[in-house]
Amino acid sequence: MLTNCRRIYIILGVISVVLIIPFIAMQFSTEVNWSLFDFIVMGGLLLTVGLFFELIIRTFRKPSVKIVLIVILFLLFLLIWAELAVGIFGTQFAGS
Repeated sequence: MLTNCRRIYIILGVISVVLIIPFIAMQFSTEVNWSLFDFIVMGGLLLTVGLFFELIIRTFRKPSVKIVLIVILFLLFLLIWAELAVGIFGTQFAGS
């Protein structure tokens, strides 16, 4: 079993790797065009999801409850990401 501090480091490492992907893509293609603000927002979103994931893992004991909450967290992440990227709901936060 991983220690609590080690899991936080893993979450931060995964966030770093995920954010490096668009940064590297920007070096080779003009189709990926993120600003510093885009990286900050995505980093904040990933950090929030990662910390909520850690909270769910620490707080709940029943595996079925953990799975349901993690799936809900993942779906919320996808909906927020899609709204920020292309504006599927047409809110003021839409990226388009």
